[in-house]
Amino acid sequence: MLMKSLYSKFAFITIMIMIVSGIISFFLSNAYYQGKLKQQNDEKVMNFAIEIADFASNHPLISLNDYFDHIGAIGYQILLVNQEGDRVYFGSPFRVTNLPKAISRKVIQGEAYHGIREFPHKTFVTGFFANESKNSVGVPLEYQNEKYALFIRPDIKLMFNEMHILFGWLLVISILLSILFVLISTKYLVQPIRKLNKATKEISEGNFSIRLDIDRKDELGNLAVNFTRMSEKLAKVDTLRKELISNISHDIQSPLTNIKGYLNLLESNDKSEIEKQKYVRIVQDEVNRLSKMTKQLLLLSSIESKKDLMDVSLVHITGQLKSVVHQYQWSIMEKGIMISFMLPEVSVKGDSSLLYSVWENLLTNAIKYNQENGSIDIELSESETHIEVVFKDTGAGLDEIEITRIYDRFYRADTSRERTIEGTGLGLSIVKTIIDLHHGKIELESQKGTGSVFKVVLPKM
Repeated sequence: MLMKSLYSKFAFITIMIMIVSGIISFFLSNAYYQGKLKQQNDEKVMNFAIEIADFASNHPLISLNDYFDHIGAIGYQILLVNQEGDRVYFGSPFRVTNLPKAISRKVIQGEAYHGIREFPHKTFVTGFFANESKNSVGVPLEYQNEKYALFIRPDIKLMFNEMHILFGWLLVISILLSILFVLISTKYLVQPIRKLNKATKEISEGNFSIRLDIDRKDELGNLAVNFTRMSEKLAKVDTLRKELISNISHDIQSPLTNIKGYLNLLESNDKSEIEKQKYVRIVQDEVNRLSKMTKQLLLLSSIESKKDLMDVSLVHITGQLKSVVHQYQWSIMEKGIMISFMLPEVSVKGDSSLLYSVWENLLTNAIKYNQENGSIDIELSESETHIEVVFKDTGAGLDEIEITRIYDRFYRADTSRERTIEGTGLGLSIVKTIIDLHHGKIELESQKGTGSVFKVVLPKM
């Protein structure tokens, strides 16, 4: 199962580090015990057994039972076997008395027995503390001209004293391994954050071509994906910003140049009154063009700033459409356009002034790019959940590339006509912004040379 939570992943990794460190430390300690400590322990006990056997052999007057009782009391388990095979135990009892008789006979004959060293390989805990007579060392013992086999091993209490060093090493190794693994895992977790931090600095310096090679399934992976998408959007916004500045500069500079030129002509004394009046009208047209552009920019700015401050009321869409058609009747007649409409009584909740701007921009757009003696059809319909307003014209139409950019600010399709068709390139951008504010949508169907159909869908809020 993929760990989708960074918190879960960090907790899981930390717990696993503790478990793995403990297991590795245990196996390392076990290897140390099996390879070195068990041999040392066997030799240590063997030397002690030889010493007490020599002491008993060299002091035949002491009581053998009392002597071994004393040895047992200080922390050893003792088994004494005579030549007849009789067994006597001293000290703490063995849990398992599994020493074969054959071994006793070999030890009596003079062969040393290394039962601790050769005890079957188990974990050091079970092996070191195996309280079995077989897990001992054996040495021959001669006392008052009689031969014995002496088997001895430390009891459990003494074992703990012997093991504290090993457990100390086990703890130290566990801590060191945990620190090492935590450092490695932390680097694994922090590395993507460092990459994101570096990418953030790159974006702050204007470099939006950021590609993060972070392939993860947790929050950091999702953050990297969203960060990449953000950088792509910022790159697009930066391109649009540059294009916007260029378009604004161009659209403002053009009328200013015309105004300046015609004002220079008006200063000439050799111009007739009729020519001067013509120049004055041209200057006024250019001033009106600049005024319209600034008004639309202000409108667009105010729309975006009042997203949560719309003056929502019940808007009579039928009345607004009729009012817009009446307002631009002179433009329609001047171009010889045939206009038809089907406008049943329809109302919807929204911002009245903003929706009026939608119909005004769509109608003026249909008039502006229509052909002489063309036609415009306006249809209004409603359902239980939404209303639809359709503007259909017989204008120049748009190709696929133009359709994808038609709602960009200052974009005007068919640039070859910019000199003859007055416009700011802001109308459809305003329309799209207002419709988005009303949670609606706008659809466009168009083909080059056959006209365009704009369909506005608004929900009945």
